[in-house]
Amino acid sequence: MKLDKDEKELIESIESGKWQSVRNLDDEIKTHKEYARNTLRKNQRVNLRISSKDLEDIQSLAAEEGLPYQTLMSSILHKYVSGKLVERRAR
Repeated sequence: MKLDKDEKELIESIESGKWQSVRNLDDEIKTHKEYARNTLRKNQRVNLRISSKDLEDIQSLAAEEGLPYQTLMSSILHKYVSGKLVERRAR
């Protein structure tokens, strides 16, 4: 199996003992599952108009990631509103 640089660094850090388990692991897992469930719950519908070029680009990016384009758009919006969207130069 081929690993990229980040994956190799992660494995090395695990094997060297740099990682430690958190206390109350079961409670932490339960808490983060609830965070994920609340974050991923999609209970509202939105209609929006965008340019055909932007839609084509989003569909292309989604295809590269193996995602439906609506899922990618939802993820981008979530990252933006939560302050986690990192700006980068377009292709």
